[in-house]
Amino acid sequence: MRKLLFAIILISSKIFGGDLQYPVSQISEEMKKGMYAVVRLQELRWDIQSKSGASIHFKQVITILNDKANDHAEIVVGYDKLRSIKSLKGVVYDAQGKEIRKLKQSDIKDQSNFDGFSLYSDNRLKYANLSQAIYPYTVEIEYEVQYKYLYSGPDFFLYRDDEISLQKTSYIISYPMDLKPRYKLMNIKEPAVEKTKDGKEQLVWTFENVRPVKFERLSPDQEQIIPNIKAAPVSFEYGGYEGRMDTWKDYGLWQAKLNEGRNNLTDQAKQKARELTKNATTREEKTKILYEYLQNKTRYVSIQLGIGGLQPFEAKTVDQTGYGDCKALSNYMVSLLGEVGVTGYYTTIMAGRGEAEIDKDFPSHQGNHVIVAVPNESDTLWLECTSQTNPFNWMGSFTGDRYAMMVTEKGGVLVRTPKYPAEENLQTRTAKVHLESTGNAKATVRTIYKGLQYENGGLNFHLDDQYDNQKKWIQQNTQIPTFDLAKFTVKNNKEKIPSAEVEMELVLNRFASVSGKRIFLTPNLMNRSTYIPEKLESRKTKVVLRTPYIDIDTIRYQIPEEIYPEFLPEPVKFSSRFGEYEASFKIDQGSLLYVRRVKMKKGEFPPESYNELIDFYKNMNKADNTKIVFVTKT
Repeated sequence: MRKLLFAIILISSKIFGGDLQYPVSQISEEMKKGMYAVVRLQELRWDIQSKSGASIHFKQVITILNDKANDHAEIVVGYDKLRSIKSLKGVVYDAQGKEIRKLKQSDIKDQSNFDGFSLYSDNRLKYANLSQAIYPYTVEIEYEVQYKYLYSGPDFFLYRDDEISLQKTSYIISYPMDLKPRYKLMNIKEPAVEKTKDGKEQLVWTFENVRPVKFERLSPDQEQIIPNIKAAPVSFEYGGYEGRMDTWKDYGLWQAKLNEGRNNLTDQAKQKARELTKNATTREEKTKILYEYLQNKTRYVSIQLGIGGLQPFEAKTVDQTGYGDCKALSNYMVSLLGEVGVTGYYTTIMAGRGEAEIDKDFPSHQGNHVIVAVPNESDTLWLECTSQTNPFNWMGSFTGDRYAMMVTEKGGVLVRTPKYPAEENLQTRTAKVHLESTGNAKATVRTIYKGLQYENGGLNFHLDDQYDNQKKWIQQNTQIPTFDLAKFTVKNNKEKIPSAEVEMELVLNRFASVSGKRIFLTPNLMNRSTYIPEKLESRKTKVVLRTPYIDIDTIRYQIPEEIYPEFLPEPVKFSSRFGEYEASFKIDQGSLLYVRRVKMKKGEFPPESYNELIDFYKNMNKADNTKIVFVTKT
């Protein structure tokens, strides 16, 4: 009977479209629970062929359980003059495993990989969408890309999404024996080492039945949590330039080769640099003058041509055109400085708030941005050359407090960009509020945003902006439910630790609640904490607070003579390993004075401290929403 049933199934599958592939019934309930997709099979292969050639082969079979995972049914493969797509395939199966669609050449769109801000780019991509309207369905994607260079290997993360489980996935690196790459493992065991038929060796990592660990807020960088593999060559060649990257020194020497001969300023540019700085007596003065000259003369555009992703345009080109990308502008800045006897260094860095910083223990291509470092006696001056508005020697959250590779005459040197302690990231607010017995009020508010708080809500991008855009920023970042903005001014102070000053005149209708003879007022005008971390049964990862800061609010309420406080709350003060909070309430010469101070610390804290963090925020939220009740005398 069992043999007959099997024969019927086999005949049916052939009649109705061939053998069934990847039926959803083969996925266990455990692998589907809480997931919106399941990777059935995945293979990433990096094949090192020579010092100047490699290929990447990728295959993935993924079952899409609902519409949250539809983007995983899309295929996007980039290419350019140094990368070519050798093959690109795609097949879609229904829930039973029957093939319902095969990718055709006409389905593939070939288009420029335009990022919206690049002026020139030879990057292109091929794109196809295999998503379906009926769930679940399975997509099989496979492609191979050939590289005309050997420079960096594909990093492998066991997963990138905490709602996609994996039945089987593998990472394979094959190579000639004289080009064995380096690798670094995070929470992953050593690979199996195998010989291939063509006499090469390969490293093989295989994983089965993986349910991802749920991501937690306020956690370390994902590469410290998710099992992953970094891979890079020792000897390599890119765009005709050979080098080594097993040490930062050698990698920096290779980058220096790319930069050779590109600091060729015109005679006119050299004369201009010398003329601008003729009265400057210190290295810092000269640097500041030329940096501000660069800001006024040039603008940033992204340029991705040939090996433009790694090699800067010549300094004279930037001087003549007035634009360049981060590499070109930084190289131009270094060239201007050199003309007046100041040594500046082209410095690569991983930029971006929240980006994982360079792994100092694994020399390799990890940066996405270039800045300039100028050694200056006991400290270093730092220049962000892509910004026309950035204060001199200010890194901020974009490139501050992280490792970077300085390209010197002797090779690459790892350096640390400036960190900004809480005392420098200061928000101070003073306000005078004239309260009426009707509950309406008028307020004059002056706030100074300093250090990293200079960037609050992107304020630093609006300091020299048009009136309407500044007004829009104020309306979006003033934490009062209802208000009318009568007047405002914005001032930009480009000091060593920059600050912005925003003054406002506000009309606050129905600011306080009136009920009979009582008026209910929340004295915290516009800095009430609302965030409470999500409650977890068991915290798995460390708690990471990345931005230290101090907020000080001093609010004086002018009270009508006919009302008085029914009671005054007691001062509030508490602290924890995460920070400090205090608030006070005082009646002073017919007015209510409210003072609030919060200090948040930066650091990594053990997982078991998470509940303490929740309590800290709960206490702060409760204190910030303290009400004072006023009573009418009549």
